[in-house]
Amino acid sequence: MEKEIVNRVAQSKLITFNLEDYYPKGERLVLDIKNWLYEGFILREKEFRAHVEEHDWTGYQDAYVALQCSSDAIVPGWAFMLIASKLQPYAKKVVQGSLEDLETALYQTILENLDVTGFINKPVIIKGCSNKPVPENAYLMAVTKIQEVAKSVMYGEACSSVPLYKRKN
Repeated sequence: MEKEIVNRVAQSKLITFNLEDYYPKGERLVLDIKNWLYEGFILREKEFRAHVEEHDWTGYQDAYVALQCSSDAIVPGWAFMLIASKLQPYAKKVVQGSLEDLETALYQTILENLDVTGFINKPVIIKGCSNKPVPENAYLMAVTKIQEVAKSVMYGEACSSVPLYKRKN
């Protein structure tokens, strides 16, 4: 007597939320200003402004840009603001920090605007593995956003999930 194999995961009301599906398309670039500083450490305003004016900003068209200084220089805030003002007509988004900081900022915007009505009173699993550079903070933002409306939230894959939240009746 053979038993029929039933795929209970496929029959469940479980909704899989994959952060990778929301990954914004576009080139990511890092602009390191270290070479625009005297000896890599001292910002001399006149020379710095000259570098900013001479730089070809068109290379950042439709890109996501992370501004940073890889040396231990103390850089005044206006320096990054000046660069951001030059990037504004070209770049899709500009942040001060690393590429991970950039990805986090992108996901923060996406998740703040996420329509969660499809998750109301439903069990949701946040998919854990991704092939794209989804930052760890995106998972934290996702669980707090989805938890507001979902019946339950899990992490991982349907076959081996970790329970994170279950609404009390």
